[in-house]
Amino acid sequence: MKTACHIAIFLLLCSSVFAQQYYARGEVKDEAGNILQNVTILQHKTGYIFRSGTSGTFGIISNLQIDTFSFSMDGYQKEKIMVDAEKYLSVKMKRLSGSAANSRRDKLSSQTKDLQKEEQKSWMTGDETYASILENHFVNAKRFPTTGMSLNVDRASYSNIRRFITLKAMVPPDAVRIEEMLNYFNLSYNKPPDNQLFDIKTTLTSCPWNPNNQLFYINLSSQKLNLDTLPPSHLVFLIDVSGSMDMTNRLPLLKSAFRLLVNNLRDKDSVAIVVYGGVTGVMLNTTSGGEKEKILKVIDELEPGGSTPGESGIKLAYSVARNHFIKEGNNRVILATDGDFNVGLKTETELDELISSQRQSGIYLTCLGVGMGNYKDSKIQTLANKGNGNFAYLDNFKEAEKVLLKEFTQTLYSVADDVYMNVNFNPEYVKEYRLIGFDNKVGALRDSLSVIEGGEIGSGYSMIALFEITPTEINKGAIKDNFTTGKFADIKLNYQLPNSTKPCSFNHTCRFDFIPFTELDKNYHFSAAVAMFGSLLRTSPFLTNIGWNEVITLAQGSCGKDDLLQKEFITIVQQARDLYLKVKKKKGGTALW
Repeated sequence: MKTACHIAIFLLLCSSVFAQQYYARGEVKDEAGNILQNVTILQHKTGYIFRSGTSGTFGIISNLQIDTFSFSMDGYQKEKIMVDAEKYLSVKMKRLSGSAANSRRDKLSSQTKDLQKEEQKSWMTGDETYASILENHFVNAKRFPTTGMSLNVDRASYSNIRRFITLKAMVPPDAVRIEEMLNYFNLSYNKPPDNQLFDIKTTLTSCPWNPNNQLFYINLSSQKLNLDTLPPSHLVFLIDVSGSMDMTNRLPLLKSAFRLLVNNLRDKDSVAIVVYGGVTGVMLNTTSGGEKEKILKVIDELEPGGSTPGESGIKLAYSVARNHFIKEGNNRVILATDGDFNVGLKTETELDELISSQRQSGIYLTCLGVGMGNYKDSKIQTLANKGNGNFAYLDNFKEAEKVLLKEFTQTLYSVADDVYMNVNFNPEYVKEYRLIGFDNKVGALRDSLSVIEGGEIGSGYSMIALFEITPTEINKGAIKDNFTTGKFADIKLNYQLPNSTKPCSFNHTCRFDFIPFTELDKNYHFSAAVAMFGSLLRTSPFLTNIGWNEVITLAQGSCGKDDLLQKEFITIVQQARDLYLKVKKKKGGTALW
């Protein structure tokens, strides 16, 4: 008996020794001493992945006093370090140089000239993370008169918001991109003169949510291409057929969507189909758009199953696109997925770099997202931006019909690439301004090397950009005296033509001409309602005196009589009001409803 007790005690002591745990602690910064949050930390022995926190620090449990970790982050050299758990570790990460760094830098949606990142840090709150979207604040026009924004035809945010609200779920604030919500409705299209690619119209009016301020509209329209004279297209359908796509609103919805697209193809167009899932392969070699039955048969036979090797699927799709590249044609990969890339971290980074490397090859990338959460939405949006393309979210068949049938040329035919707009305000009339939408991720603002990069604009595209303006005393006096001859702002549109690297520009001077909000066309009222809705979803601090009912009233008064999309918008705002009011009541709060 004594022997048995001694053995038990010995085993207990041994187990306590062998199970001893250590706590590796430290912080991660860049070479300038700035904290780096969301750095990926790989523990080699276990294969577990951790992230640095909002203050750049980390704490990891280990069974070893000396353990090995790798630290990695886009745009930085990977660091492999032996860590002594009894010493506090300070990791310094070095920036990549050359083309690798350029392909992995954070991309800005908007940028104010000479406005330092340090000043923008004051906009942040304590709970902002690296991936959080930070709403643009007011900027002093005298110190910083020029601001720029990247333009594209993306509309995915609105249909994703619609999905959340239809499912009676709160909308993640970072899923709200107001510029995409405005894009969705293609409001106020003005056909450019025949000899011009673009048309710009501007309007200065009163601000419906702040009577002391003004609202400045910039309405940009692109030339409509004639479908009969469009160059031939070579499209590669890259379709995710993995197991996660086995839901009604995923692969079956995409199959219906691609059927619509195929019916729009001409004989001189061609299609190849690549899939990835249980297998990765070419399901249809390049085939004329005239052989619709052959193409549709392959689409109908697609079945879901297996893992999601996204990287290998994309490499194969781009290879097919290169092998059948049409010079002076429309060459495009159309990636359709729920975004569930269950590949390793290294492969995912390579995936980003692969798409970035194709940007200059003349091959565009259109991403169609289905059934994805907020993180996956952000990931696919990033891929589309890096691939010089666009992103749409298909939450139902009607949306597929809108994107691939009604807006076929806007989605798939580019009239200009690398498009961004600079607005230079006259400080005599503008004391401060705030760009609504085009918000940047916190990580991009903290990155001293982040850059603004233009997007793709399609045929027959119309966009509205909004600025909230704090007027000067001269501005107020000019309105009182009905003065309309001064210059309010200069606008410069920078772009490149498809298949060209030559920089082009389009200039527009906006005269000071104030129009009361009540006298504006109804499309402007509806645009303001959309912006207000997005701001409420983001709980913007700039709309403190406006609630859901004001948005509904403004939208109802400006809704087109036969416009089903605008009528649906009113229903969605009403559903959001009921949902958010219910949640507010449960939390015991008050709100302007």
